[in-house]
Amino acid sequence: MTAPTGTSDSVTTVYKVSGMSCGHCEGAVSGEIGEIPGVSSVKAVASTGEVTVVSAAALDEEAVRAAVDEAGFELVGRA
Repeated sequence: MTAPTGTSDSVTTVYKVSGMSCGHCEGAVSGEIGEIPGVSSVKAVASTGEVTVVSAAALDEEAVRAAVDEAGFELVGRA
């Protein structure tokens, strides 16, 4: 789901990621996605498998997939 946040200059997108089981997993995924240009905030929650990303514009899903792969997990898609 992609929905504008409080400002017109940012987009919030929630992704589903499989394989996260702990805080270390959350940090690895957040760190990799956080390196994508335009990303201002990332919150990963292992218990739900959801990763909420706030960015300046909609992100290329393949860039997010590559970042999640680099962290050692699998992007399932948007939540």
